[in-house]
Amino acid sequence: MKIEKEKQKTTEAAMDKEADLSAQQSATLNQEPIADDENEAADKEELIEEPTAEEILAKKVEDLEKKLAAKEDKYLRLTAEFDNYRKRSIKEKANLILNGGEKSFTAVLPVLDDMERALDTLEKSDDIAAIKEGMQLIYTKFVSVLEQNGVKPIETDKLALDTDLHEAIAMVPTPDEELKGKIIDCVQRGYKLNDKVIRHAKVVVGQ
Repeated sequence: MKIEKEKQKTTEAAMDKEADLSAQQSATLNQEPIADDENEAADKEELIEEPTAEEILAKKVEDLEKKLAAKEDKYLRLTAEFDNYRKRSIKEKANLILNGGEKSFTAVLPVLDDMERALDTLEKSDDIAAIKEGMQLIYTKFVSVLEQNGVKPIETDKLALDTDLHEAIAMVPTPDEELKGKIIDCVQRGYKLNDKVIRHAKVVVGQ
């Protein structure tokens, strides 16, 4: 009986030892993947490296070169546009100088037609009153055309001398004190184009 009990204890001890070895092996197997994961993460950290100072500087230089190229392209475009605008302005100005009076001359042509008809009538008619009336109509029409184009006569009748509008060609004594320093006669009419004097009125002033 004693021998059997000792055998039983020996068997149980061996079984316990095997169980401990199995548990250690299982723990080792379970720990190996964790170690692999840690090694893999460390490898990834080594692969993600911070850029060097030279790489940062090279990237900045590249960005600046792109910005400079864009600015140069914009400058060239603006220069070309301005040059085209300048050429177009010069051409338009030349055309304006050459053909600027076209509208005024076109408006005067009907008056010229009337004058030609009046001259033709002078050769065929002796009716002085009709000729005089025709000339008056032509004159009125011509003045109207001038006014439509901004040309108006400068007023002179009994006005004070204004050197911006009038040119005194003579000074004559006058017994009327109210007429001294004022215009008493207009020798040649003056005209303004809009607000600009294009010909001063030649006048006689009382003194």
